[in-house]
Amino acid sequence: MGNVCSFQLPFDTIISRCWDCVAGQVIYPCHLEENLADLNTALDELKERRNDVETRVNIAGQQKLRPLDEVRGWLSRAETMVNEVQLLIDGPEEIKNLCLGGCCFKNCKPTLNFSKKVAKRLRDVKDLKGKGDFKVVATEAPAPPVVQRPSDSALGLESMCNKVWSAFEQKHVGIIGLYGVGGVGKTRLLTEINNKIGVLSGGFDVVIWVVVSKGFYIGRLQDDIAKRIGLFNGIWSDKTPDEKAIDISEILREKKIVLLLDDIWERVDLSKVGIPVPTQENGSKLIFTTRSTEVCGQMRAHKKFQVQCLPEEEAWKLFEEHVGKDVFDSHPNIRGLAQEVAEECGGLPLALITIGRAMACKNTPEEWKYTIEVLKKSANFVFPNMGDEVYPLLKFSYDSLPNEMVRSCLLYCSLFSEDNEIDKEWLIDIWIWEGFLDEHDTISEAQNQGHHILCSLIHACLLEEVNDWKIKMHDVIRDMCLWIACGCEAEKWKFFVRAGYHLTQMPEAGSWKGIRRMSLMKNEIEDQTEAPNCPDLQTLFLNENRRLRVIHDDFFQFMRGLKVLSFCGSNGLTELPVAIAKLVSLEYLDLSWTSIRELPIELKALQKLKCLNLSCIFSPITIPRGLISGFSNLRILRVHHSYPFDEAVEEGNECLLEELQCLNHLNALSLSVRSAFVLDRYLNAERLHNYTEAIGLEILKDIKQLKILSLANIKSLRTLEVMECKSLEEVKMEWAEEGRMIKAQSHIQTSVSATQHCFQSLHGVIISGCSKLRDITWLILALNLSVVHVIQCDEMEEIINEIKLSQVADLVGTLTPFETLKYLKLEFLPELKGIYWNALPFSCIKEISVQNCPKLRRLPLNSNSAKGNKISIKGEEKWSKELQWEDESTRNAFLPCFIAI
Repeated sequence: MGNVCSFQLPFDTIISRCWDCVAGQVIYPCHLEENLADLNTALDELKERRNDVETRVNIAGQQKLRPLDEVRGWLSRAETMVNEVQLLIDGPEEIKNLCLGGCCFKNCKPTLNFSKKVAKRLRDVKDLKGKGDFKVVATEAPAPPVVQRPSDSALGLESMCNKVWSAFEQKHVGIIGLYGVGGVGKTRLLTEINNKIGVLSGGFDVVIWVVVSKGFYIGRLQDDIAKRIGLFNGIWSDKTPDEKAIDISEILREKKIVLLLDDIWERVDLSKVGIPVPTQENGSKLIFTTRSTEVCGQMRAHKKFQVQCLPEEEAWKLFEEHVGKDVFDSHPNIRGLAQEVAEECGGLPLALITIGRAMACKNTPEEWKYTIEVLKKSANFVFPNMGDEVYPLLKFSYDSLPNEMVRSCLLYCSLFSEDNEIDKEWLIDIWIWEGFLDEHDTISEAQNQGHHILCSLIHACLLEEVNDWKIKMHDVIRDMCLWIACGCEAEKWKFFVRAGYHLTQMPEAGSWKGIRRMSLMKNEIEDQTEAPNCPDLQTLFLNENRRLRVIHDDFFQFMRGLKVLSFCGSNGLTELPVAIAKLVSLEYLDLSWTSIRELPIELKALQKLKCLNLSCIFSPITIPRGLISGFSNLRILRVHHSYPFDEAVEEGNECLLEELQCLNHLNALSLSVRSAFVLDRYLNAERLHNYTEAIGLEILKDIKQLKILSLANIKSLRTLEVMECKSLEEVKMEWAEEGRMIKAQSHIQTSVSATQHCFQSLHGVIISGCSKLRDITWLILALNLSVVHVIQCDEMEEIINEIKLSQVADLVGTLTPFETLKYLKLEFLPELKGIYWNALPFSCIKEISVQNCPKLRRLPLNSNSAKGNKISIKGEEKWSKELQWEDESTRNAFLPCFIAI
């Protein structure tokens, strides 16, 4: 027929092909039972690989790395696959009617269809598992072009800032040097330039800020640059300086950059670092600060500016600002006397600020007259390398501190390396055991006094507050303190400070003689050449010596007077010598952030030990049975983020909770719990609740619900972390029913007398890696929160859920969340849509940081939120442009607070 195409096949060929088709179909049901078993096994293997990848991603997130898109996509596909296959396997009605174990023809079609699905899913699961074998799961998040830096008042620097900016905008000026004496405001000026680049000048790919300081070495400078441009990773530290320079150069040679080097003391060879020399052709810029005009020449600065002391009028304004109007109003003669004091400061901003704060409570003319006499006498001293009499001027503020206790605490901070950020809690712990503070009945009272002293030193501008948990010391103030401790009052203090000197060996034995406090922090010490004879030594800091592996047995032989010993951050250290038992006077031992695998039983000899810090040990640590209970004078034990409370670790560690209850003087405890069994035992150890300061609920397996009120009777709890609890779906604001938390979904009995007054001391909450948790509404019960950090919770949809809150209305009453909150950080929460449904007052807020939360479109702010606060809102630039504001006035109020990250 017309367009009809026909063909013929032999009959036996047709029969053969039909049989092949039938046989191919029959094979599915015949292997169904075997395929189902294989599918179950493959699914378990896929779950295990998914969990491993999620753990690696969460760890990377804590290191501020961004998961690769292919990894996030694979995890999403793996989650979907797991759910779909589980439904296929668990489908009861379908499987019940199938023929398993044979090739019967009952329910033939359903059996055949199901068999095909199982076979296909088996192939899919195996294929997906194979694609999840990632060598790298995350990379550095893209750096914003400019990181805005915190800035104080730029009073008196406006004119100089304009001059430097004018030079910066000139195409032929690539290198600018800012020089001047210590404390004159060079760093403050550089900060203003950095922030101004972010606001006014586009076209730069990246602005890099690095603090260089005295005694710099190229490796550290390269490391800081690598962190900024995304090169810093696991293999970076194994590279030579030349290899690092090549890597840095490859990244930066095609970019238009601004490099800001603060506080350089000698020429920095840019080519050895890997930095392209700024030229008119590449458009890059370099601005550096130094105390020496010679360094400006060595760096071949196209323009150099001397940052000078302030003229009389501007100096007076700065001094007046820090003294305060109330003092001048207290007596008619004080203003004239104050002007004399300001003149004695010679226009040096740091002296004007520190002395101004020291005089802020002096309300009588006699006190001001005495100050003038002291400052005039200081003019008789001249000190090298400063250019004028800076130290004596600053020493007045030191002498003006209220008592010897506060002065001792300040000088102690100079033991830390230059520009070091010091953890407040860590510092106060050591002050306690150094004997600087008063005797107190409880550690909490001593800590309060320590915080009071820190506040007074910050108020006096002798310390700088980095944030709520860290402080630092201006390098000139540190120099002044070392001048006092190692110079004019050397016999009293007997300090030996070689912090950040890049030492590879311990100082020679003769250097230790007569020394009372020695700081060898932030070096590269590997060897101890001989046993130092130092019976007077009371304090030894070996912090952050990352190449230190082993301590020789005879090293501690002649240190019987040692009271404070710290290895904090020496992460290569894996064992302690048995001879450490000779330190019979030791009261403070810090092994945090090391890799110690076992505490020797010989430590029992340390009967005076009062503080033991085992936080953040990098490997499981074995603690011999009976060792901890043998420290009869122990008052502080920190084992946060360490392994001894995991029921799966050494058997001797399982009795640790019982041993703690034998310590009659224990007064402060922080710990991590890694099993429901151990958590149950802890919650029954009511005596420990009186002084537990921090708890980490980590990697709790198979726990779907946590009834948070089981922790509410821990009155001293300041920090709570819930980390890597993959099965946790809900945190309930309920009391637990009868039973113990030994099996999944069982809970702990507890009692709370006044629910609305629970968690009174809780200041910090961190939720990380809880992939099934959808909200943390229970936070409304923590009335005094300062810090909330939520990271890597894949299904988190809201922080506070309105429906859940309404269900416990009687419990929470009229509580408003986050009234005392200072820092809110939300990172890698792909499903997060809301924080709270209404605008919040945020009376104390300082920072809201949002990263990789693409569905969060609204912040709980209106034009009345955060009134009077200097707030920063950090986030990706794309996210900030998509934010929806309450109204135009809210947008205008908070958009200028945005800082790109």
